[in-house]
Amino acid sequence: MSDKIDIFDTTLRDGEQAAGTRLDSREKLAIALQLERLNVDIIEAGFPCSSPKDFEAVELLSQEISGPRICALSRAMKADIEAAGRAIAKAKRSRIHTGIGVSDIHMTGKFGDDKYGKTIGEKKVRIMAMAADAVRFAREFTDDVEFYAEDSGRADPAYLFEMLESVIDAGATVLNIPDTTGYAIPELWGQLIHGIKTNVPNIDKAIISVHCHNDLGLAVANSLSGVLNGARQVEGTINGVGERAGNAALEEVVMAIRTRRDHFKVDTDINAKEFFATSRMVANAFRMSIPPNKAIIGGNAFSHSSGIHVDGVLKQRETYEIMAPEDVGMDETKVVLTARTGRHGVKHRLEKLGYRLATDELEKVYHRFLVVADKKQEVFDDDLRAIITDEIHPVEVRYELLYLNTLSGKGSIPTASVRLKDGDTIREEASTGDGPVDATYRAIAAAANVSPSVSDYEIRAVTAGTEAMGEVYLHMSEDDICVSGRGASTDIIEASANAYIDGLNKLAAEKRR
Repeated sequence: MSDKIDIFDTTLRDGEQAAGTRLDSREKLAIALQLERLNVDIIEAGFPCSSPKDFEAVELLSQEISGPRICALSRAMKADIEAAGRAIAKAKRSRIHTGIGVSDIHMTGKFGDDKYGKTIGEKKVRIMAMAADAVRFAREFTDDVEFYAEDSGRADPAYLFEMLESVIDAGATVLNIPDTTGYAIPELWGQLIHGIKTNVPNIDKAIISVHCHNDLGLAVANSLSGVLNGARQVEGTINGVGERAGNAALEEVVMAIRTRRDHFKVDTDINAKEFFATSRMVANAFRMSIPPNKAIIGGNAFSHSSGIHVDGVLKQRETYEIMAPEDVGMDETKVVLTARTGRHGVKHRLEKLGYRLATDELEKVYHRFLVVADKKQEVFDDDLRAIITDEIHPVEVRYELLYLNTLSGKGSIPTASVRLKDGDTIREEASTGDGPVDATYRAIAAAANVSPSVSDYEIRAVTAGTEAMGEVYLHMSEDDICVSGRGASTDIIEASANAYIDGLNKLAAEKRR
């Protein structure tokens, strides 16, 4: 058998069947161009007979995409196949994907009308003839015809084998074996694929493909089991998007094969460095966020916070990583600083920020880091810079807030008045703003004669109850210098002002340095 696995991307067809999703032709083309950069072998562009928009999208991709083969879906019906044939007519490399249900459940449900036969036996004969006729008709439009045996996972194997033999004789070049409902489990799915290899006499004339759904969370595992047992095409979607629980996630399939090539002994032609960009493009187009713990391309896929893990991965990446983030287009291994990170992780991050500390200085910083980390879910670079400033380079207080009064409420314009000490000078200013905090910041900025930008403003309750102490954290930047500010008070406006003053003092210190 070949050691090359073809990757059949159906993000634009099966993926688009996810509830609440609809892509226009331009969005499909943008994703298809990125899939071309990813170097997938086949792009299933849509179902032309389903709507004029789908026909238009398939036709557009057929004209614009030159690398991957463009595939159009159809049912085993002449009208569907004709529409598919017209849509892919200008494709440089084309395929029609036609098929029919093969399980008893599908035959008695979708083909329950007596015109398909009064008994299940009669229906089986009729449906097999329809399948072969559909393949023969599709061959009039392209020499590459893929046949899908829908619901193969719940079909009678003997009937499935006979059906596959028939459609190969009719001209099918690829046999799609779908686990349409995500019912299969890896061991039995592998046995089915092996059974096809063993029991279909003319199987050497076609490629076996697996198309697995994720209803039981086994789509990737089933796809890989299929590969181990002879499948040489895998169908799936980027990020695993699709109807119900979705399809096999192609990035997981490809990287499993590549990382464990010692076991699978096959590979793909995928340019895996494009996975991250492709994943984010699809997530944006589909309006679906990617869970941080998503395998391969999730935000936490290459992040470490435990002290043991951080220490190990910094000494030798392979200790806790089986892939490099660069392999899938991500920037680098990320050390997430939390209370569990440990000294080595903190020291490493400080060195990346340009700080080289003596042992006693590192101890002071680390103990302050633990205090901050106990209060925050994650300690960021600006927090570390603030800790360095407080513990190693104490900030000289230039600005001091002497007076603050605010006025706000329904029907009134938020106003703030401040008295600010700037060195030996005292200034007073008043300002309006979009709320009392914004008015306060505008008044302080005017009194200090500065214009920093504020981002990541965050309020946290330190204690409970109606008189809770509140802390305000913010990031402030000016002239390409970024610092963090912190303030606390039972009055959240006063806490916000204190955080702003803290940030101004740190900015002034950084500018002097």
